[in-house]
Amino acid sequence: MSDITYTQNGGSNGASVSASPRGLKGATPGYMEADIADYFALLKPRVMSLVIFTGLVGMMIAPGDIHPLTAFTALLCIAVGAGASGALNMWWDADIDAVMDRTVNRPIPKGVVSAQSAAAFGATLSAASVFVMAALVGYVPAALLAFTILFYVVVYTMWLKRATSQNIVIGGLAGALPPAIGWAAVTGGLALEPLVLVAIIFMWTPPHFWALALVRNDDYTRAGVPMLPVVAGPDATRNQILLYSLLLVPLGAMPLVLGFGGVVYAVASIGLGAGFLTLAVNVWRYRTGALAHKSAMRLFGFSIFYLFALFASLLIERMAGLAPFAPFV
Repeated sequence: MSDITYTQNGGSNGASVSASPRGLKGATPGYMEADIADYFALLKPRVMSLVIFTGLVGMMIAPGDIHPLTAFTALLCIAVGAGASGALNMWWDADIDAVMDRTVNRPIPKGVVSAQSAAAFGATLSAASVFVMAALVGYVPAALLAFTILFYVVVYTMWLKRATSQNIVIGGLAGALPPAIGWAAVTGGLALEPLVLVAIIFMWTPPHFWALALVRNDDYTRAGVPMLPVVAGPDATRNQILLYSLLLVPLGAMPLVLGFGGVVYAVASIGLGAGFLTLAVNVWRYRTGALAHKSAMRLFGFSIFYLFALFASLLIERMAGLAPFAPFV
């Protein structure tokens, strides 16, 4: 397959970006001996942990009962499916990972796992996670899991990531779906509550990743990835971060409006939302120098805590048996 060159212009400093459509180009063949830790690294465990947690929250707030073994199986399938997606992402993006400081030590560019082995590993785990979910948990959560894997690998990794500066916006749907999968594992269907949680994660994803992209702009430029700061410029990216943050904060209060969040969630959503918005405003205000770098990294770090703590408040309420607010609608 031949290289594809594309040019995108935007903002005050339009940038030209070139990239190969395949992740195998430039990858090291992987002749060094790999161990379990190297294959575990392919699963992107830090990302996987957040996926498992949001899936657990979706499961815990769902009405009805689920056998503990079935719940464990569902969470295991979510974890394995997320990890498999990460492995396939690293296979396809091996050329990008090899030239970015943030990813150069991943197993494939490091030369400890071959691209072919990573692809086989990811494909096998993907199929196994969906099959086990369908056989032991239910067809609806299995279908949602299959959609999540395909969307992340095919739509985001193979297409959007190298094609548009809106890659994170659209591709964020894949990372947002675990609460819906957890809910479906209990109920066998979907409802408004898990979709609200999906929407929160979906709206959270752009400011979270764009804050990092501001700091890693040189990395993405060198790798030919059309992240928003590369294509539209840092100032336009800061505007978008603030816009999405302004939309995220009231969306984070929707569980209160819909009656499945209580006092703990109210305190968390108000406090965390205020903190998120304050940091987003700082990213928008400080545009040059060390203060701009520090502001972006603070927002990136806090955004992870924000999502974890917001979902944890729902989990705490369910485990403590605290009643949610009465619905406003």
